[in-house]
Amino acid sequence: MQLVTIGGVTVGICIALYTLVTWWPGLPALQKKPQRHVGALLPFLLAWAYGVLAILTVGGLVGWIADTALWITSWLGDVALVWGVGGESGRAASAGSYLPLTQTGNAVVLILTVGMIAAAKKSKHGQDLKLGTWCGITLGTSAGVAGFAAVPLAQAANWLGLHAFGAIV
Repeated sequence: MQLVTIGGVTVGICIALYTLVTWWPGLPALQKKPQRHVGALLPFLLAWAYGVLAILTVGGLVGWIADTALWITSWLGDVALVWGVGGESGRAASAGSYLPLTQTGNAVVLILTVGMIAAAKKSKHGQDLKLGTWCGITLGTSAGVAGFAAVPLAQAANWLGLHAFGAIV
């Protein structure tokens, strides 16, 4: 499993900030029609949750793609920190341990992967889905507040897999 660096977390937070700033409709509009405006964030948030689950898969093609994306993002973030503001590179920002996905939890992630690929190709929210997945991959294994959802999402995927496949098998 690839470890995220402070540079990688910085890139993930930048993606989240970019999304929030471009989404922000203004307080009066948000107060007038909150469901419509908050609903516009839903594709990004769902893709973010998928990205967190994708980085928690430790093997296979999905895990390799997520690990590679995390490695590249961490490297780019470290370069930006060193050359942009004079920081240090390579400092790990990962949580100590991860909740592994079970076999059926991995099956749920594979099913979600097919859905995300189809949605990113067909939906008008393709960019939000791609940015959300990238943000989830970069923040999913980080320590602290940025990676807070990894454990509950892994538990939910494992539970769903257990009950969905347990009923079928």
